Amino acid sequence: MNQSMFIVWRESVEALLVIGILQAWISQRPDGSRLGRFLWAGVILGLLCSGLLAGLMLWAGDAMSGASGEWFQAVLTLVASLLMVQMVFWMHRHGPTLKHTLLRDADQRLARQGGLGLLLLALLAVSREGSETVVFLFGAGAHLHGPALGLFALGGVLGLILAGLTVMLLRSTRRFISWSRFFALSEALLLLLGAALLVAAAERIGGQLLAMDMPEWVYASFGEAWWDSSALLSDSHGVGAVLAGFAGYRATPSVVTLLVLAGYWLLVGCGLHQTRRASL
Repeated sequence: MNQSMFIVWRESVEALLVIGILQAWISQRPDGSRLGRFLWAGVILGLLCSGLLAGLMLWAGDAMSGASGEWFQAVLTLVASLLMVQMVFWMHRHGPTLKHTLLRDADQRLARQGGLGLLLLALLAVSREGSETVVFLFGAGAHLHGPALGLFALGGVLGLILAGLTVMLLRSTRRFISWSRFFALSEALLLLLGAALLVAAAERIGGQLLAMDMPEWVYASFGEAWWDSSALLSDSHGVGAVLAGFAGYRATPSVVTLLVLAGYWLLVGCGLHQTRRASL
């Protein structure tokens, strides 16, 4: 539930920000009412494209059973993790100039294609955020069933409501939090969640490898725990469960889990360092 709420909240805020920028730009033009119809048509089409992607992914997941289904879910979880990291790096590079770039694209598309260009811009922006949301949610919730899946869906609904309230708060006052602080905080949480999804993908892959005829070192790497810290902090309930869902914490980590987490944070740290140096 916490994962789905955060994912929908973060992605919806970004989508609403883009729509708000375009809406404010349109309101300053003499033909704003006509362009507004193109804008919202693009928004609706973007949502429909995201819904179509969600339907295709659910169909593919249901159509695949057994090992093929597990591999499919593992790959999608891995893709979701990589997309999260890529999105954070993209925001670091383009976030400060997002509004300027978006309005420049809107001016160019409007000059070349008229209202249809604005429709396409809104469609691409919303479908991108929606597609990312679909992939993230599928990766985070692929292993859930029954009541847990219901709570996961409820978290998504709450995230959408929270996104609307967040945008209203950020637009009305900056005394509590600014856009830059909001994105900095959400990017940190995205990186933590990316680590959790990467660990989940590694565990799914490990589960499939353990079912095969593999060398002994493979079984030891994926199946044997290096330690057990359940007595101090269990990953099945309370704070440990939150850390497990948001950061990939495991009370009984395998060698592969430790290597995956260490490699992930090493690459993320190097990537962020290079991004900061490039922006100076």
